[in-house]
Amino acid sequence: MTAAEKAAIATYLAPDERSNLAFSPYRVFARDEWAKLRADTPMTLVPRDLEQLSGLIEELSILEVEQIYLPLSRLLNLHVAGAQELHSVTSRFLGRRERHVPYILGIAGSVAVGKSTTARVLRALLARWADHPRVDLITTDGFLYPNAELERRGIMHRKGFPESFDTARLLNFLHQVKSGRENVEAPVYSHFHYDIIPGQSVVVDRPDILIVEGLNVLQPARLPKDGEAIPFVSDFFNFSIYLDADPHMIEEWYVTRFMRLRQTAFRDPAAYFHRYANLTPDAAKKQALEIWRSINARNLEENILPTRQRARLILRKDADHRIQSVALRRI
Repeated sequence: MTAAEKAAIATYLAPDERSNLAFSPYRVFARDEWAKLRADTPMTLVPRDLEQLSGLIEELSILEVEQIYLPLSRLLNLHVAGAQELHSVTSRFLGRRERHVPYILGIAGSVAVGKSTTARVLRALLARWADHPRVDLITTDGFLYPNAELERRGIMHRKGFPESFDTARLLNFLHQVKSGRENVEAPVYSHFHYDIIPGQSVVVDRPDILIVEGLNVLQPARLPKDGEAIPFVSDFFNFSIYLDADPHMIEEWYVTRFMRLRQTAFRDPAAYFHRYANLTPDAAKKQALEIWRSINARNLEENILPTRQRARLILRKDADHRIQSVALRRI
């Protein structure tokens, strides 16, 4: 077993599991090893694209795209081609007329870990491959219950936890997309208003690839008591990615993002968090830490982090937001 594989066991398994397992379910690549897997994949983004794709506190570099995301887009392109071929073969076996079946990619991870940036970059890169030019992106935020419903249920303080999502609606949406249905609608969430926007929707119309980004997309369903099947959101995924980082780093990123929003979006009187705009820097930082530790850190520890090993691929980030290693599931 290589040193990298031993490190993977130490990182991805509970302490009582490590001594009994002689292998890692993941093959772990250091950054330079992963970069070589780009092969001859062309760079299809320009600096102007990176400015638009970067996050509020995460500035993408050409080097990051070349070393991390181009190899990943190559891998996903191969997976999409394989899935299309498998669907074609299965259709012939069943004697059915082939229908367009979108390839669904799930991206999971904590608040403030950079899921949205990764999703945007992959959407831009994957759409530039000739075999699948139509790539759509949705976030599961749109499937949160409206604030009024969260208040009625007494779980407003657990917004983002699994029980705050309308999972049945999300499952029905994914089923319709996977079935090749036209013009499937998903609700729209506004971070500015911190709520679902009534009457607005985003339409997904038979894309080649659909990227689904969210906190709990790898969350398993509860076990059925009567033997009836209970689908997972991830049952609809062809591939899944988990964005990983040390929780202390993510806390710092969350606070940094909060402080920047305090100087920008929070300034608008119509913003849900406008009340934080006039706090002193020390008071604002204290408030950000309180929100992180009482809600987001708990959700990460209790619900999100335990799903990490369900991902097909794990991107491990360093303090500067650069991906330091890639773990690809091999079993």
